[in-house]
Amino acid sequence: MLGLLLLGLVARAVSVSAAVVEGESPSTADHGEFEVLDGPFDSAIDVTRACLGCHSKAADQVQRTIHWRWEFRHPETGQRLGKRHVINSFCGSVWSNEPRCTSCHVGYGWTDMHEPPPQADDQVDCLVCHDTTGTYWKLPAGAGHPPYAETRSSKSSGAPGAPVDLAHVARNVGLSGRANCGSCHFYGGGGDGVKHGDLDSSLVEPPRSLDVHMSAQGADFRCAECHTSWGHRVAGSRYATNARDTRGIDIPGRTDDSRASCESCHGLQPHGTAKLNDHVDRVACQSCHIPEFARGGVATKMWWDWSTAGRLGDDDQPLTIRDAAGHLSYLSTKGSFRYAEDVVPAYFWFDGTMRYTLRDEPIDADHPPVAINRFSGGPDDADARIWPFKVMRGRQPYDTVNRTLLVNHVYGDDDTALWTNFDWARALAAGTAFADQPYSGEYGFVETVMYWPITHMVAPASAALDCGACHARDGRLAALGGFYLPGRDRGAWVERLGWGLVLLVLAASGAHAGVRVWTRGRRGRQA
Repeated sequence: MLGLLLLGLVARAVSVSAAVVEGESPSTADHGEFEVLDGPFDSAIDVTRACLGCHSKAADQVQRTIHWRWEFRHPETGQRLGKRHVINSFCGSVWSNEPRCTSCHVGYGWTDMHEPPPQADDQVDCLVCHDTTGTYWKLPAGAGHPPYAETRSSKSSGAPGAPVDLAHVARNVGLSGRANCGSCHFYGGGGDGVKHGDLDSSLVEPPRSLDVHMSAQGADFRCAECHTSWGHRVAGSRYATNARDTRGIDIPGRTDDSRASCESCHGLQPHGTAKLNDHVDRVACQSCHIPEFARGGVATKMWWDWSTAGRLGDDDQPLTIRDAAGHLSYLSTKGSFRYAEDVVPAYFWFDGTMRYTLRDEPIDADHPPVAINRFSGGPDDADARIWPFKVMRGRQPYDTVNRTLLVNHVYGDDDTALWTNFDWARALAAGTAFADQPYSGEYGFVETVMYWPITHMVAPASAALDCGACHARDGRLAALGGFYLPGRDRGAWVERLGWGLVLLVLAASGAHAGVRVWTRGRRGRQA
């Protein structure tokens, strides 16, 4: 097993091997020596212009990626996905909520989803991915810009935030680290750990018990060690997951540049025993090696009920209520929540294909929950494996006449934003009008469900699930039907065959013993 892992890491290790020798940087340039980066800079856009003086193709490369376009055409379903188009069960939709949502865009100044991202090269944000100082951050509602003056609200804490020293950051750029990627991906959905369940700030410096790959006591991987990139295109997508990688170890000349998978390092026979390897084609590695998610001390949101938003306190001021564990349970701006830690995943057959319920698609509100996304795969599907999921549930607005999920306008300085005036009728009218969405004016709230594949927070092998976790009547796969699972299921024919074999063995043993007794007695008589 160790040999396979080392072989799989060879290609990736070449790019970072210099970094592990006496703490040296793998870069061939010291950006602190470039006078053009000395500043001062009036804005982050000026920094980008300086970067492009040498990295002349970088902006064009970034602008071709999903990180820039927020758009993805699914090759199998044909759906047009990406953050520009999907509705989720968290804050709903980007539409009408720019520039709040575009604070996590890898550029500057995208304020209208009717238009594509800004086209000028200098609108690309180089620093958000390449800062190594830990001091670069974007304003929560700045359409991607960092603070250029003292501000009252920092990235997530709400504490006073100082303006970014752009020259200092520019002179200290380097390879993207976990904190760079996490500055957006850890805080999706409105807070630390809210959305994914397996991505939160505990992964910036995780202990080995939390993630054996990212921990400094483990492999000390950056995100890019698995999410490899070429021309700023980053491997791996939640819109088109590689649920069953059959290509094996990723080596130069044998890759499709999209293989953020366990198999690309560990191969197709990663275990030391044949019995465990027999599971590889039917069970995702994550199902056994991620026993729980949200286990780094950061809770993840499991329930969000928008229908209760708008309630104020006796003083007519917005409410903030926490549960006994200190987790948010109610906000006047957002409604009611339930959080959880150390969550056991749900398990489903998954072939990597997800279909999304888009805002122009009718829903069946009479039979909730309405699936925001739907996965495909089953026990008879050769491309499917058993995968772990976070199942996010909640209630969100829908058009009771047109039967569609609605764009909700929550953020803005105008008097229609929900977070300002707590008026659903005005917020939904404004959001749908901005998004050009047909709207009857009649709304209600419907329970929804959304599925998030779990693939981070990989525990050490010693903490992986044992056989009894699944092969038991009340095990983790108790609710997953359509196939026979030893130890869980009682199949009449299987049991008859098994008992038949037992009886056959006993009969053969008895016959053998009888023959030995008879032959021994016969030899005695002859003597």
